[in-house]
Amino acid sequence: MPARPDPMDDDTLALLEQLIARASVTPQDAGCLALIGARLEAAGFALERMDSGPDDFRVSNLWAVRRGAAAEAPVLVFAGHTDVVPTGDLAKWSSDPFVPTVRDGRLYGRGAADMKTSLAAMVVAAEAFVAAHPDHRGSVAFLLTSDEEGPARDGTVVCVERLRARGERLDYCIVGEPTSVERLGDTVKNGRRGSLSGKLRVIGIQGHVAYPQLARNPVHQAAPALAELAVTEWDGGNAYFPPTTFQISNIAAGTGVGNVIPGELVVDFNFRFSTESTPDTLRQRVHALLERHGLEYTLDWSLSGEPFLTPVGALSAAISAAIADETGVTTELSTTGGTSDGRFIAKLCPQVVEFGPLNASIHKIDEYVPLDQIAPLTRIYRRTLENLLL
Repeated sequence: MPARPDPMDDDTLALLEQLIARASVTPQDAGCLALIGARLEAAGFALERMDSGPDDFRVSNLWAVRRGAAAEAPVLVFAGHTDVVPTGDLAKWSSDPFVPTVRDGRLYGRGAADMKTSLAAMVVAAEAFVAAHPDHRGSVAFLLTSDEEGPARDGTVVCVERLRARGERLDYCIVGEPTSVERLGDTVKNGRRGSLSGKLRVIGIQGHVAYPQLARNPVHQAAPALAELAVTEWDGGNAYFPPTTFQISNIAAGTGVGNVIPGELVVDFNFRFSTESTPDTLRQRVHALLERHGLEYTLDWSLSGEPFLTPVGALSAAISAAIADETGVTTELSTTGGTSDGRFIAKLCPQVVEFGPLNASIHKIDEYVPLDQIAPLTRIYRRTLENLLL
């Protein structure tokens, strides 16, 4: 194993290896929160479990907070998830995904990038900060769940509603999603696009291909409408968001034989939308287009997340300065990518950003984190605490 000259690297790496060794596939936490909670409690944090969900899909949630000398000052929350996606075919992994393994300057294991490195770095950064500054201003808190990679019904969204109901104040939140692209710190997410999905069923009349006059082919009927949906400009985006996009992900029709006109066409599609559009306006425009094309149809909608945006402010300035001081990298604020639990936290917290290690290997076989990013990430989180709470 390469030498680890920085003590903070040793501490974070040791915790990271313990977390990776726990097979916490959604919604299983596999003891990750107990491990993290024990360390936070020893550092003076008050722990509160907010587990939720049915017995067959029980989600583990933790709210931990340490109040400083001036509790009315800002509350900075580290947020993240202990759950990981399934491993896929184990035979394709170069080593056991739940046995942390060092090779060629990288630490391999499921969750190494998404997002157990961030969790370990956040915990060690908070421990070091409160040990050095026991009378810090404000509060440091953790909001952690085991249901981010899954349906996200009983995780962060439940915790946020409970905190809101009792009047908890959150000022800043750092979500530990892996956001870096080429170098640690080159990208910080200050927002995310919304996600709106639809399942369209176009109704036809099944029949023999030799007698089309006795049938109604839903594929033929829907094709012009689908083509128009694909080329429609939904909005022009803005300074923070690219234009809203529409993508068809699945199309199904037919009986599997070549001499039957199908009686139904099913189309799955998705919008990734900016703050220039709303779910209501997108739904209205799609329905109007389908009706203009004279289709007989049903359409079921699913909104998995609305867009959120944190304009440039104290939090983005503090983390950008910490990145620059630690790595010399000038960070770029971005809203690209999929959804995250930031969409829930933004309903309660006015400033939310996401920042973590390289995202090149997330959800892939042989997921990894570069060893030389672990200590710098920890120090960036600690510097951000110092920038905002001292």
